[in-house]
Amino acid sequence: MDILTWTYIIVGLTFVLYIGIAIKTRASSTKEFYIAGGGVSPLANGIATAADWMSAASFISMAGLISFMGYDGSVYLMGWTGGFVLLALLLAPYLRKFGKYTVPDFVGDRYYSQTARLVAVVAAIFISFTYVAGQMRGVGIVFSRFLEVDINTGVIIGMIIVVFYSVLGGMKGITYTQVAQYCVLIFAYMVPAIFISLQLTGNPIPQLGFGGTLNDGTYLLDKVDGLLTELGFIAYTSGSKEVIDMFFITAALMVGTAGLPHVIVRFFTVPKVKDARKSAGYALLFIAILYTTAPAVGVFGIYNMITNINGQKIESLPTWVQNWQKTGLITIEDKNQDGMILYQKDKVKNELTIDKDIMVLANPEIAGLPNWVVALVAAGGLAAALSTAAGLLLVISTAISRDLLKNALAPNISEKSELLYARISAIFAVVVAGYFGVNPPGFVAEVVAFAFGLAAASFFPIIIMGIFSKRMNKEGAIAGMIIGLIFTLGYLIYFKFMNPELNNKDHWWFGISPEGIGTLGMILNFVVSIIISKFTPPPPQHIQDLVEEIRIPRGATSAIIH
Repeated sequence: MDILTWTYIIVGLTFVLYIGIAIKTRASSTKEFYIAGGGVSPLANGIATAADWMSAASFISMAGLISFMGYDGSVYLMGWTGGFVLLALLLAPYLRKFGKYTVPDFVGDRYYSQTARLVAVVAAIFISFTYVAGQMRGVGIVFSRFLEVDINTGVIIGMIIVVFYSVLGGMKGITYTQVAQYCVLIFAYMVPAIFISLQLTGNPIPQLGFGGTLNDGTYLLDKVDGLLTELGFIAYTSGSKEVIDMFFITAALMVGTAGLPHVIVRFFTVPKVKDARKSAGYALLFIAILYTTAPAVGVFGIYNMITNINGQKIESLPTWVQNWQKTGLITIEDKNQDGMILYQKDKVKNELTIDKDIMVLANPEIAGLPNWVVALVAAGGLAAALSTAAGLLLVISTAISRDLLKNALAPNISEKSELLYARISAIFAVVVAGYFGVNPPGFVAEVVAFAFGLAAASFFPIIIMGIFSKRMNKEGAIAGMIIGLIFTLGYLIYFKFMNPELNNKDHWWFGISPEGIGTLGMILNFVVSIIISKFTPPPPQHIQDLVEEIRIPRGATSAIIH
């Protein structure tokens, strides 16, 4: 069968599975809608957290970045992996013990302020919409290639699917759907990686094939270094980024991870605090399977791509190039009119442009793997994008229905009305997310990096100080969040939208790129929060007692959901 038929079969079966799970696990109360009733097992929650965490950026874009950036692309790998360790060890158990549904819920109660809650709601919505834009673009890319529709149509199809199971099932439906999506995405990621590793190096373990030798005895990384330097690029194993920018991007991704509201909320779905710790450990294990494979997938992709098409005649290009040309994500321009493709760093002479986001999806086709493997990767990419999109959309709907309406504007609404507003908010969020999917501010991983920067600059400091500092008060927290968020958002807007021609290291502050500016925003947040809290009254005694209580390590104690 051809790729299109296989894609319809495999993707169709996975969609039936997701919708079936959503119908069977639909939420009937606000507790089920927000935190799946608080009764999810640690193993199931660990798998769901891994799926929630491994978005389109992880599945589709990260290995593509590593393919084209080489050593420089490692910032995404290190930042996102290290960030989850930080979240699992430093924040998750304490937040679970506090027992709130959402991050704005935690902020509002810990800082005894409706203003603090509203600022946190705005930050959560900003972060989630920025993040979900990357997921919807990922959905559109997959559909545009494998179902042969344009990207906009692909985004709309993805919106319909995700709104169905997120609106119907809430966190309960999303959790068990994400368990299925993890199984799909990890199988789809590993199968082609194993095949290609065997094909190139004779080793079935991609992580070992990454450092292995080709059939001619040459080390794979040495071969790729040589190919790229011949074409004018820097060596694959060398870096071009400034050390300060590498550090700031990695730090922004790490602390941004620890402040992501859609990941944090997952730790409220288990019965006990010790279960939150267990599920974090399980999630890290399941995440590591993909993250340790990504560098291998990246180097396999760039090697096969260069050896497949560079210097080839245009009329005899492989089928996969022609297929991706139809999507507009590969463009070819025969500038010297010699009928050959020349891929090189010199932009004036370069005749091939490849979107970074297609490398993982195109990898099986480039390597000549069977059509069912190509279709399987499409299903995996959709599973990764939709699983994270659902979690983000739930955060947005919860921020509007619970944190804004129930806890601020209309505290007397009934549970039935609150559940209705939560579902309406989810539909609204899907529509806005679809718009950003059609008009994304960058490629998938870049957009996601912006979301992490915003989370680092707004949430991370106030969560850390809310747990570990009895002296931090509402005035400091509010000022810190506002300053951190406005500074980071302003920097992103200035360089990415207002003056994109200035978006280079010659104009960045201290040589820090927009992807890394969240770290500086976080530092500003800490400084402003601490200074203002020193010159304003301390928190009430009951808040200080609450902070002390959160830190008591009672692993077996169930947290009370207020």
